[in-house]
Amino acid sequence: MIIEIWSDFVCPFCYMGKRKFEMALDKFEHKDEVEVVYRSFELNMSGESVKGKDIHQVIADKYHISYEDARNNNDMIVKAAAEVGLHYRFDLLKPNSTLLAHEIVQYAKSKRKANELVNSFLRGYFEEGMDIGDRDALLKLAEEAGMDIADLTMQLEGGQLKSAVKKEEDMAQRLNINAVPYFLINDWYAVSGAQNPDTFLHALQEAYESEK
Repeated sequence: MIIEIWSDFVCPFCYMGKRKFEMALDKFEHKDEVEVVYRSFELNMSGESVKGKDIHQVIADKYHISYEDARNNNDMIVKAAAEVGLHYRFDLLKPNSTLLAHEIVQYAKSKRKANELVNSFLRGYFEEGMDIGDRDALLKLAEEAGMDIADLTMQLEGGQLKSAVKKEEDMAQRLNINAVPYFLINDWYAVSGAQNPDTFLHALQEAYESEK
């Protein structure tokens, strides 16, 4: 069973959705038959568009709501994350372009280290105040995950990792994926959003039974 997950590192629901999906996967009796593949999806959080703004202002501008409404919405997200053991620090968030992070995860996929690195990037951004566009910070986490930094740097400069990101984003467009997280099981069973673990477990069970 192959499960593809489109997500972005500045998406709070992607981190929650990943955690809830993993909670369901732990209860799935056929979890040893599951392969998880991470797919790239960039939200519009370029360095220039968010420069000098805190996350509440970024959200207010993006969704054309008041600063107060944005802050209240973010407070609810923080509380929801805490319910699944995630400790969001919206006061520390440093939004930025996530392209480089996605490129590095493309490299990690070839080394079977993607899950570890995705977790590190999400935790770094949402819980530890890491600038998600900081090359040095990202490469440090990649090195800690066992990546060959010289080889990774060469591939980053060669452009093939950026092409891999673009290919997956084109795939999302063909599938009409316009919001993340998005989970696609065996190319046909889709689950969108940070659903509760029971919903994910039901999807896993139903997809598995349908493929028998």
